[in-house]
Amino acid sequence: MRLTLPTPVVLEDQTAHSLRFAGANKERLSLDVLDTDLIRVQHLPDGQYRLARTWLVAAGSNDVPRHGRRRDDLTGFPLPKFDLSNHESGITITTGSLAIDIHLPEFRLTWHNSRGDVFAADLPRFSYPHDTQTGAVRHYLSRLAGECYYGFGETSGPLNKAGRRIRMLNTDALAYNAETSNPLYKHWPFYITLLPALNTAYGLLYDNLSETVFDLGCEINAVYGSYRYYQAAAGDLDYYLIYGPTVAAVVEKLTWLIGRPALLPRWSLGYLGSTMHYTEQPDAQSQLARFTTLCEEHEIPCDMFHLSSGYTTDEAGRRCVFTWNRDKIPDPRAMVEVFHRAGIHLAANVKPYLLTCHPDYSEVAKIGALVCDSYSGEPHLVQRWSGGIHEAALGSYVDFTSEAGFDWWKAKVRMNLLAHGIDAVWNDNNEFDSQDDSTSCAGFGSSIPFGLARPLQTLLMARASCEALLEEMPTLRPYVITRAGCPGVQRYAQTWSGDNTTSWHTLRYNIPMGLGLSLSGMPNTGHDVGGFAGNRPDPELFVRWVQNGVFHPRFTIHSLGDAENVSEPWMYPAVLPHVRAALEFRYRLMPYLYTLLFEAAHTGAPVIRPLVYHFQQDPVCREESFDFMLGPNLLVASILEPSVRSRQVYLPAGRWWCDFFTGEWHAGGQKIEVPAPLEYIPLFVPDGGMIPTGKLMRYVGEKTDDVRRVYVFPHPMEGVGEFVLIEDDGVSLAYRDGMYTCLRLRVGAFSSHIVVGIASVQGTYKLPYNHIEFVFPHSEERRLEIANGREYTDNDNRRCVAVPVKP
Repeated sequence: MRLTLPTPVVLEDQTAHSLRFAGANKERLSLDVLDTDLIRVQHLPDGQYRLARTWLVAAGSNDVPRHGRRRDDLTGFPLPKFDLSNHESGITITTGSLAIDIHLPEFRLTWHNSRGDVFAADLPRFSYPHDTQTGAVRHYLSRLAGECYYGFGETSGPLNKAGRRIRMLNTDALAYNAETSNPLYKHWPFYITLLPALNTAYGLLYDNLSETVFDLGCEINAVYGSYRYYQAAAGDLDYYLIYGPTVAAVVEKLTWLIGRPALLPRWSLGYLGSTMHYTEQPDAQSQLARFTTLCEEHEIPCDMFHLSSGYTTDEAGRRCVFTWNRDKIPDPRAMVEVFHRAGIHLAANVKPYLLTCHPDYSEVAKIGALVCDSYSGEPHLVQRWSGGIHEAALGSYVDFTSEAGFDWWKAKVRMNLLAHGIDAVWNDNNEFDSQDDSTSCAGFGSSIPFGLARPLQTLLMARASCEALLEEMPTLRPYVITRAGCPGVQRYAQTWSGDNTTSWHTLRYNIPMGLGLSLSGMPNTGHDVGGFAGNRPDPELFVRWVQNGVFHPRFTIHSLGDAENVSEPWMYPAVLPHVRAALEFRYRLMPYLYTLLFEAAHTGAPVIRPLVYHFQQDPVCREESFDFMLGPNLLVASILEPSVRSRQVYLPAGRWWCDFFTGEWHAGGQKIEVPAPLEYIPLFVPDGGMIPTGKLMRYVGEKTDDVRRVYVFPHPMEGVGEFVLIEDDGVSLAYRDGMYTCLRLRVGAFSSHIVVGIASVQGTYKLPYNHIEFVFPHSEERRLEIANGREYTDNDNRRCVAVPVKP
């Protein structure tokens, strides 16, 4: 390694929105004012781009071209005017939100907010070194006392990564440790810095897909003081600073920058059944049909089942993607129809490689659809998983940066899966974790070294699966699931945290893993409930895992699946009532969950949110990793240890909080002891909060969705609350043309009375109900004032009001 700093630089060019600097050794540095709160900085050690395109940055658009977006294309950015002035050591740029001091001649940046506070600063004397031997680039920042670091996509450990060293390299991390394993499945070079002293947050997105390291205070050096750094193994330094000042504002701007998350069908919020066991059996078709029968027998609602890769095995048990084992599944169409009659959709597992024994291998190689060796030009051979744990065989990856590979994949998804009635595509084993960085990818006509394209292949695989679904069913929302990913994949797919292990420890540390993804622009995520690898969970762990999992956007019970360790809702009859109750609660929450999913697709707001997202001024919330908010109105306090029947819960300062089950109110800013019987986990609602619920169904759409009960929690003294409920058909793309309806629900609390109602109804979607029932806590005794409403008492002895819905 030979780290070299840029030579002294001079201002070479200035435009209405950019400054360009040049060094003596032809290196280039630049700063672009993209918005008043969004600045881009680049360091090109070679003086020109090593990869001139990006697939991460959409700049307010729904997508980027398949072949990528030019890095020098600033289309879509506001590009405001800025003021420029000289100071003793360089230049100052001032926007409406920021001032940036550019120190010359070394090129070092100091960032100020509009009040003049310094919130970020490059490390003096060592800001932008690069390795002249390997091509690696780095960015060093000074590290201020007390800084908190959140995001990083999917990473292990607590929510705040201060003091950690994080490596990003898409890896098949079977049976990882959720507290310590690193790297994992996703490459997500983004994080949020929160400065408690200033109550200010900002984000940094590094647009580079090569192997990455973030050091957040793990490394120390007597010469340089406190610092942190980012390193990319190849490519250029190209980063975006997003100024908040709130965590929520950073997340919203990030998702504007990389593209909003896809709005998946409403049924994707149901229970998604899964286990490898069924498709591994010689009578897989009969075994799969049995799953639908068991759901009905045990009264378990279900909306989708994952068809694991056992359906693709050949006579030797090797997985051959896009083939069907007709001994196991003689009639795929008939199998699909069994699920559809039960109201259950099917997602088929697909893998992005062809083993050399694959019947199509030679043909696909001939058309140039596989990743190739850069020297021989022949398909690059890698050891890929093919059967049991650790069983591998030689194969080659499909090259999604070639038109031939991309189009071949889409055609196979349509002909071999969707033509049989499969509803969704499950992209699995898609880390592209070959260790040869010099392998060549086609790059849509301009080759890209594999070291710069691993996550890009994953991103384009998700896009290809998404496009295949859209082409086959052009009016319906495509549903793609991906294990690996990088910024941009949220435009096409949902994800989960991969092959976790069965333990209380995993249950605990999967929570901040999902919260970090949610703060990184990937809100549609979940975990394998019950654990994928290892023995099946004991009854108590399983119940507590289900009770936690039902509050995540993706709810799946999944397991590796030998006969003794299959995890299914009904596996323990003694606790089945608790499992069923948790699932039924999720289905009743569907209107609330769907509204949050809709909001995420339009603003990027996470569905599950760490407490710091809403309460960054509260010191306790900055460090909380395990309790979280489901949307703005439900605090979820999971049980993460065995034999616990009560626990302390911290309630964030600045609000009053009502126990969802008892109706008891508590002031925020304190810890309280609350019951946690095996029947449920503690839930709290902030003052003014509303939780819309619907009709219980065996699957989404089983019955007319004509019931809305809104649990409303008026401030115990005086205050107001609002919630905008979203309704649409839940499956089509008509919402893009405005075919949805917003109902603004409002509650006002006064010392003597409560006013509740529907403030407005706007939209073109015809509602399936004509009134909304507002349900109050048992503790609410104040007079209710409702115009055109009817007060009554329900079967649980709760005070209720039925209010007509009028456009």
